[in-house]
Amino acid sequence: MTSYRKREQGLTFITLTLILVLIGFFTLLVLKIGPIYMDHSKVMNALTALEPTIDVETKSKREIRDILEKRFDINYVYDIDLQDVEITKAHDNHVKVRIAYEVVKPIMGNLSVLVEFNDVIEVGEE
Repeated sequence: MTSYRKREQGLTFITLTLILVLIGFFTLLVLKIGPIYMDHSKVMNALTALEPTIDVETKSKREIRDILEKRFDINYVYDIDLQDVEITKAHDNHVKVRIAYEVVKPIMGNLSVLVEFNDVIEVGEE
């Protein structure tokens, strides 16, 4: 009489727990980092909306900051401070707007994520 050993197949409890922990961790990362990039898309929309603005080249730096600040308030963007906005006027008909900012969000415990953005838009003729 020959006996064949039947091999058991399947996941152990420890393996299943590790898989669920990994899925939970990556879900947490997506939930924490996703809104940062959604806010960044709102910042980019505010910057690109400056291009079709009438006579943006002749506006003062304060007026351009006010336009951007209103757009940020409308879109609920709170990660940007007005000191992060750098406006350079080369000539009477050329404006360069640069927004460089960092966002730090805590993930869990003492683990945080840092995301840096540097966006530039140029309007007018050089």
